[in-house]
Amino acid sequence: MARIAGVNIPVNKRLVISLTYIYGIGLPSAQKICKDAGISESKRVKDLVDQELITLRSLIEKSYQVEGDLRREVSLNIKKKKDMRSYEGLRHIRRLPVRGQNTHSNARTRKGKRVAIAGKKQ
Repeated sequence: MARIAGVNIPVNKRLVISLTYIYGIGLPSAQKICKDAGISESKRVKDLVDQELITLRSLIEKSYQVEGDLRREVSLNIKKKKDMRSYEGLRHIRRLPVRGQNTHSNARTRKGKRVAIAGKKQ
């Protein structure tokens, strides 16, 4: 197991795909990290030398905000919006879609299971 930023990344996958298992690193970021580190994207994690792993760790640590720090920042931003009672904060409080999606017929993921209303005809 290779451990980067406190996450065990899969060793049998390509490096670019494995890096996306870290919260805060998507495919474009993973490609940029590989390019900056000078490591081939198609190389498997199990084939990496210790020096390459150290390079990846230090690059991610100094250039990117990942995992716990990023999660904390996101939750603090949401809390700040709730405290300000901004429109977005109110949507978070009411557990409704935040980014302008329709709720008349969709939004079941955010709203949860349907609740029957007593006496309403279908």
